[in-house]
Amino acid sequence: MDTPDETLATHAAQGDRAAFATLVGRHYDRMHGLAWRLTGSKAEAEDLTQDICAALPAKLRNWRGEARFTTWLYRVVVNAAHDLRRRQATRSRAAQGWGDWELARQDEIQVQAEAAGWLAQAMTQLPPDLRDTVALVLGEEMTQADAGVVLGVSEGTIAWRMSEVKKRLRAMAREEAK
Repeated sequence: MDTPDETLATHAAQGDRAAFATLVGRHYDRMHGLAWRLTGSKAEAEDLTQDICAALPAKLRNWRGEARFTTWLYRVVVNAAHDLRRRQATRSRAAQGWGDWELARQDEIQVQAEAAGWLAQAMTQLPPDLRDTVALVLGEEMTQADAGVVLGVSEGTIAWRMSEVKKRLRAMAREEAK
């Protein structure tokens, strides 16, 4: 004669592995079927059923035997499916936010690349002394004083050259905008 589920559940809750194996063997297909109906996906149902089986020993310790074992087990499956949906919704919202952030980041990278490309092209139109100054001050991030030492001119000359570069770049940008 088959041992009732409730008796097996009580023994499994006390650590009886054979009782636990019998319960899982008896109800695995039922858990999987319900999980499949709740998730709508065979793969998710398989994963969910495996997760439930892994967590079932701990959950059985909280089984009070107030309802039939199958009723309690259905509730465990339904709760696990609800938890899965919540986790998926959270991941989806996080991924969507991440996706928006990544798109904005990619747009910013593109804008910076275009600006750098424009500046590199525009610098080829500058005279060598202005190009050298820009390369040191902006490219190498030197102070105007340090750039002056490297180029053998005063800091004031470097400041004037940077001002002249800005003026010429603005004029080039206006010309291109027309």
